[in-house]
Amino acid sequence: MKILYLDTSSSFLYCAIVKDSILVGELKLKLERELSSLALSEISNLFLVTSTSAIDIDKIIVVNGPGSFTGIRVGLTIAKTFAWTLKKDITTISSLDAMAISCQEKYDFYIPIIDARRGYVYACIYDKNYNQVLKNQYISLDTLKVTLDNLPGTYTFISNDKFENLNNVKSYDPDFVKIVNHFKDKENINPHGVDALYLKLTEAEEKQEEQNND
Repeated sequence: MKILYLDTSSSFLYCAIVKDSILVGELKLKLERELSSLALSEISNLFLVTSTSAIDIDKIIVVNGPGSFTGIRVGLTIAKTFAWTLKKDITTISSLDAMAISCQEKYDFYIPIIDARRGYVYACIYDKNYNQVLKNQYISLDTLKVTLDNLPGTYTFISNDKFENLNNVKSYDPDFVKIVNHFKDKENINPHGVDALYLKLTEAEEKQEEQNND
């Protein structure tokens, strides 16, 4: 089975083609503000340099959040269009899932964490078997720290963001083969049913809600 993996939920473009547990090609590019304009051309180039035809892809695994609102939309638009026009299987995973599974060191608990600003983060907690102990959520960093006091074992944070007074943070470097192998059999979704996992309202939606409550 040949699988296309796509994650544009941050300032990075993470993309890979994996065939039967073998990495065919990968992209790990920090595109930041240019992500929306360059993502599609970079993915097309990946197909070119790996001599892969889009029609040969059997399934798409796309990250649907949480993370950058704009970035998430970019990746989902590309993946949904690809899946619909070429009639390919598609499924979604959380960016936090991918971060936890990619950690190479052994701990009792893995805590992927993304800066959501203003003292809040997107985070969850997985045990060493990747069972979810704390579900994906938008949570204050202080509240998350309190939760950690009850963890019966060792743990590490996984992130590409910088946090003051937070120790044992491992940089996120996606292990595409591990991610794909873990989710390759996840249930497929109709492309039109693929939705973003924002976990919080956009700033515009928050302002609208505040106005409605006034």
